[in-house]
Amino acid sequence: ARESESDNEALYHIAVTTGMRQGEIFGLKWSDLQWHSGILSVQRQVKRPTGQGWIFAPPKTKSGVRTIQLGEGVLHALRRHKVNQDTLISVHADKWQENNLLFTNSIGNPLDGSNLRKDFYRILDTAGLPKIRFHDLRHTAASLMLNNGIDLIVVSKILGHSKPSVTMDIYGHLLP
Repeated sequence: ARESESDNEALYHIAVTTGMRQGEIFGLKWSDLQWHSGILSVQRQVKRPTGQGWIFAPPKTKSGVRTIQLGEGVLHALRRHKVNQDTLISVHADKWQENNLLFTNSIGNPLDGSNLRKDFYRILDTAGLPKIRFHDLRHTAASLMLNNGIDLIVVSKILGHSKPSVTMDIYGHLLP
C-alpha cells in the first residue's frame, strides 16, 4: 500500500461529502445502505460512556435520524471497502464480532476515535495539509454544499440539525 493510502478511505469520503458526525459514521450498518438508490439511513451513533466500552445510541438530535443521498464516488469507495472488509472477515473469522458495521476495527467492533485520529493526521501530513480535527470535515462538507448552491434547508437536513436556524447560525457567513 502507498503511504498515502488508508483503510479508512470510504469513511473519509462519507465524512467530507455528508458532514456526518464521527459517532454517526461509526454507527453505520450495511443494512442502512440501499445500494441501488444510494440512500444511506442515519439511525444511530456509537458512544463510549466512561467505563462501559461502546454502545449504540440514538443520534444527537431527533433530526439526526435522517436519510442521505450518496454520490457515485462515495458508493464506488464503499464497494471497494466492502471487498476489503470481506477479506478481513475471512482472515479473522475465529475472532470476528459480527455487528454488520460499515467501519470496524480488525475484529468487527466499532472503530476507536483515537486510532482514526492517528490515521487522519498521517493522511493530512502526507498530503502536506495542516492538522485539523476530524470534526472539521463536517464543516468542510457544509461549506462545500453551501458554496455549490445547495439550499440551506437541504444542507440542514443532511447535517441533521434540529432546524435550519442552527445551520444559519453556524454557516450563514458562507451564504451570499
